[in-house]
Amino acid sequence: MAPQPKRKLSKGRRDRRRAHDSLPAVHLVKCPKCGSLRQPHRLCLDCGTYKGVTYIAMKEEKK
Repeated sequence: MAPQPKRKLSKGRRDRRRAHDSLPAVHLVKCPKCGSLRQPHRLCLDCGTYKGVTYIAMKEEKK
């Protein structure tokens, strides 16, 4: 059997413990080629480029 707490944890103590559990906000930068938002040091998912080099050939959408 697991040990049980002797006293109930107060809401303040519980919430102070959970203060660091939130997810950080995702940092986004503009792609220099297409201008869409992407994560830094990652391939752009809209145009397929990274540091000016095209790694994935994307299909053009017909409008």
